[in-house]
Amino acid sequence: ADTQDLFKTGGELFLGRTEKFINVHRNSFLLLSAALHGPKEWDLMFRIQKRFLGSNLRVIPVHNTAETVKLMLTIAKITCKPHIDNIRYRMLMAKAQIIDQSPVWKMLHKIQLDCNLSTN
Repeated sequence: ADTQDLFKTGGELFLGRTEKFINVHRNSFLLLSAALHGPKEWDLMFRIQKRFLGSNLRVIPVHNTAETVKLMLTIAKITCKPHIDNIRYRMLMAKAQIIDQSPVWKMLHKIQLDCNLSTN
């Protein structure tokens, strides 16, 4: 959506359409386009987020058409089933690596081993 158009029309028609879109689609993304996101644009974004708080709407600011297309392709790619599985796997592997290399985790593991040895 172009923020200038929303300022001109008042946005009520737009908000009604957005509500219908959210009710139909499981994942909803709203790309707000403005050359510069100044105080008026951030206020608009805040009002939209406040109105749809708790919904599945994600409001993302963009600056130009190229950025919009790039973001749309990224959204399509990450919401595609094979990519979601790949991303989940990568996140699980990263989490396992972080836990494995964590000094706190190692200390807790050592304490548990020491407790087990002292009870035997």
